Amino acid sequence: MRNKASEMLEVFENPRPERRYTIEFTCREFTSLCPLTGQPDFATIVVRYIPCAKCVELKSLKYYLRSFRDTGAFFEEVTNRILDDLVQACSPVEMVVAGRFNVRGGIEHEITAEYSR
Repeated sequence: MRNKASEMLEVFENPRPERRYTIEFTCREFTSLCPLTGQPDFATIVVRYIPCAKCVELKSLKYYLRSFRDTGAFFEEVTNRILDDLVQACSPVEMVVAGRFNVRGGIEHEITAEYSR
């Protein structure tokens, strides 16, 4: 089941469905909230996928990612939720979402979630 934020994701017909190619989006200004403290967490989110019949529309992706600013969730949940919502929206051949979260307590965090048909 899709969450409310995922409903803002829009897709369009892949202009080259016969060709295998990769699309990559990088959002360097991603923000979510720590579910324990309510403090903001900052990250770079990278989405890399091989489209099938549909592609993710960029403006809707921007608004979707922005919706996490008011969401309290751990890094692992955020990264996996983004992957799940995008896979449901566009049904890619393959997709990887990497969350590169800013240093916290002297420890770097990178969460990578993958999908493959």
